[in-house]
Amino acid sequence: MIKPVGCFVGAFLTIFAAATASAQSTKSVSPPLPPPAPSAATNTDPQDVDVAYGAFQRGLYLTAFNEATKRAQQNDPAAMTLLGELYAQGLGVGRDDSKAAQWYKLAAAKGDRDALFALAMFNFQGRAGPRNLEEAARLLDAAAKLGHAGAAYDLGLLYLQGQQFPQDFRRAGELFAAAAEAGNAEAQYALATMYKEGRGVPKDPGKAMRLMQQASIAGNLDAMVEFAIAQFNGEGTAKDEAAAARLFLKAAHLGSPIAQNRLARILMAGRGMPADPTEAVKWHLIAKAGGSGDPELDVFVSKQTQAVRDAAEKAARKWLSTAIARRP
Repeated sequence: MIKPVGCFVGAFLTIFAAATASAQSTKSVSPPLPPPAPSAATNTDPQDVDVAYGAFQRGLYLTAFNEATKRAQQNDPAAMTLLGELYAQGLGVGRDDSKAAQWYKLAAAKGDRDALFALAMFNFQGRAGPRNLEEAARLLDAAAKLGHAGAAYDLGLLYLQGQQFPQDFRRAGELFAAAAEAGNAEAQYALATMYKEGRGVPKDPGKAMRLMQQASIAGNLDAMVEFAIAQFNGEGTAKDEAAAARLFLKAAHLGSPIAQNRLARILMAGRGMPADPTEAVKWHLIAKAGGSGDPELDVFVSKQTQAVRDAAEKAARKWLSTAIARRP
């Protein structure tokens, strides 16, 4: 059996912590680009309605700025939000948090949920003014009520942690469920963990694993590892060691030290994929470099031939140097 990892409280209290280069990426400092929305202008050609967003997506930021400015002058809140994003990231214009906040506020006043979320992030981060956690929480609540999945997820974290609100697992579960239904992978993982532990929702291992699988497919690295462990052991889902091994391999390449350790054990034992001492030692060394040591694998390494150890160390060094080179 491959042992499960993590615990309920730790899984969430570290959700925003800075990760190592081998861990899951944290949230971007800038708020996300809002999805294209119809212009509020009455005389806009429908064929040109998404020109600003199309230019943004192609990296034509000055064009995006000019087109969004035209639409903003016609009271289009989505264009105002895009202008805020351009100023927030310094794309096509000089970075200016004050101007970004001004555009976000104009769009938020018109009920744009993406602008409300962006302003919440600004307040959390202390951009364009002192940090204001109470105002950030209020803005998250407003954006969540308008159906913003990211806002619902972040608001759920606040209820879970009992920071700006009294701790309320049930309310956190409701918010995670709304965000998960909208396809937010982090919320799917969070809700899966709640169902797994029976916190705020009835304990339901099967539902937990269905959500964990959805989050895994959507690219949540923690969910990949958790679901692979469950799949390998047949806990809450059908046992499939080969599928679990493939998922561990994917997560290992994405930089999870836990997945790298589990993959090394699989390659050592030959369960789910053929045994391969060199690969097993390689992944053990990589996992160990990432902080996931394993005394049993240390013993396994000591029993290998010098040729196997040398080949594994060379492969591990190459993998680690490539991973460092790819760091943002």
